Amino acid sequence: MKVLVIGGGGREHTLVWKIAQSPKVEKVLVSPGNAGTALIADNLSYRPSEIEALGKVARDRDVDLVVVGPEGPLASGIVDYFDGLGIPAFGPSREAAQIESSKAFSRNLMEKYGIPCPRGSIFSSHSEAHEYLKRQQPPIVIKADGLAGGKGTIIADSVMEASRALSDIMEKKVLGSAGDKVIIDEYVTGREVSLIAFTDGKTVSPMLPACDYKKTWDGDLGPNTGGMGSYSPPGFFPAELAEKATNTVLLPAIRAMAKEGFPCKGVLYAGLMVVDGELLTLEFNARFGDPETQVVLPLLKTDLVDILLAVVQGNLDELDVEWSRDVCVGVVMASGGYPGSYQTGFPIDGLDKVDRDSLVFQAGTRLGDDGRVYTDGGRVLTVVSTGKDIAGARARVYANLSRIDFEGCHYRKDIALREIG
Repeated sequence: MKVLVIGGGGREHTLVWKIAQSPKVEKVLVSPGNAGTALIADNLSYRPSEIEALGKVARDRDVDLVVVGPEGPLASGIVDYFDGLGIPAFGPSREAAQIESSKAFSRNLMEKYGIPCPRGSIFSSHSEAHEYLKRQQPPIVIKADGLAGGKGTIIADSVMEASRALSDIMEKKVLGSAGDKVIIDEYVTGREVSLIAFTDGKTVSPMLPACDYKKTWDGDLGPNTGGMGSYSPPGFFPAELAEKATNTVLLPAIRAMAKEGFPCKGVLYAGLMVVDGELLTLEFNARFGDPETQVVLPLLKTDLVDILLAVVQGNLDELDVEWSRDVCVGVVMASGGYPGSYQTGFPIDGLDKVDRDSLVFQAGTRLGDDGRVYTDGGRVLTVVSTGKDIAGARARVYANLSRIDFEGCHYRKDIALREIG
């Protein structure tokens, strides 16, 4: 069969890498892809937003399955479009994707169906939000309603800082229409974990839990990013807690969406906070995480294509999904200045020096006319290593990181350190 993967980041490189391992697959196409996907698939030139062009390619190339990576095209209804063409697509409908594309929608769903979440209020008026803000005690959590590339949540340490953030989001529109509404949440402390599951709208099959690191610098300092690293599975989230999360968060959400008339097929990602052994749902996403995918899929033993097909065909309950007992650590190498302004076009050295038992999933890269790989984005690479324990996997990934270099590169030195400290 032929599979088309839509997207060009590290998540999509990981998906292409895993899908290409399936004996069922004769060809993988990816659009737009990157320098890494070009080594194992056919890169196309269309952006994920060019839905009609992608549909024409899928028809012309006799694609049997489409796998959508980014949240933007899912929110725009790309799965509905491919369904209309009669081409199976892995991912939620536009209606179901609202669980990620609108935090207000998601919060209303959680409150209606008793899914545990922080207390908060939704506002579409800046003046009303500001009045409410003045009565809160910091830290104060402000979340933009719409898609913001992982940068729509601000934790303010003072009312003044929160007021500035609110003005930036709702008045200055620094996040565009994503800031038309906001949620102001209570601040809760605990340990965050991502629990992502395959779902066919009825059954959920959880992946291994993972922890990602949003802040730019060591010690969780600096501005939010799309993610600077991840590891799986975390020691503080044992199997019994994952089962509890499945029964109190994932399954209720899937049943709620079906009851509301928009069953979710594809992936449901719960961003959770563990507070004194109890769970709170910070957010839902409707797609594979990035960089969580880079550390979770290397631990998947079952053929990924079998899972994707079971989801699309609605018989996920008939498939036994198996996972490795190993652990995995991934560290993102980013361009200098990211997540602010940064330059691109720098050659990347050392990719040929990485150990064969480690992986490099490329994101912001391109192939030059000279055959070299150049930087082409903010998050450039995710270097990944597996092992029997976190300490070993972590040592291996940082040893390989030190062999790769490009001008201005930076990465966190503390990914997964808390697991061995």
